[in-house]
Amino acid sequence: MRHALIFAAGLGERMRPLTNHTPKPLLPVGGRPLIEWHLEKLAAIDVRYVVINTSHLAGQFPDMLGDGSRWGLRIRYAYEGTTPLETGGGMLNALDLLGPEPFLVISGDVWTDADFATLPAEPAGTGHLLMVDNPAHHPRGDFALDAQGALLDTDALPRLTYSGIGVFRRELLEGWRDAVDDAGAQEKPPRFKLRPLLERAMARGQLHGNHHRGAWTDVGTPQRLAELDEKLRALRTA
Repeated sequence: MRHALIFAAGLGERMRPLTNHTPKPLLPVGGRPLIEWHLEKLAAIDVRYVVINTSHLAGQFPDMLGDGSRWGLRIRYAYEGTTPLETGGGMLNALDLLGPEPFLVISGDVWTDADFATLPAEPAGTGHLLMVDNPAHHPRGDFALDAQGALLDTDALPRLTYSGIGVFRRELLEGWRDAVDDAGAQEKPPRFKLRPLLERAMARGQLHGNHHRGAWTDVGTPQRLAELDEKLRALRTA
């Protein structure tokens, strides 16, 4: 994979007051901005082009990250306006910057020790999701994973949580209006969630995944940010 998209446009409402003046992906954790952990991992697997979608306090991203050259990356910014376009709209808005081949997508507000090199460069279908154990704040999970690696919406198998990390083909977005009923889908640019497209791909047998059993954190609250920061600092001094 040569291209990656990092979702970084959210308002970070649950992280206030920390996000009143700093976008959530730029908050420091373990001695560096959260998003830098992703950039280092992307550079390590020879990703060369990274698109970062922005909205809230958008100007801080190029000010802090520049053009990506310090990591051997080329960073481009996809500004969404003052209202974020959600995950589906954000992906659609960035699509022209991502090239024709499959691309890696990462939520800018998660942290994981997963090795991105284990993700397939060529998904079997239109998407491959990294799944994790259900955290306390999301006990029901999202989808089940069968023995062949297919994702299913069923309670017959243990359900797992989508980590916010996956590999996608552009074809996932083809005919997106047929799958989406978000009110924002009629706006220009369209604003809609990615989940309906994932559910459509899953129903067609085109969504696969693998289970990461290592560390993963959804940095969604100041408490989880502080806990992750303490953990990473302890690892650095161990």
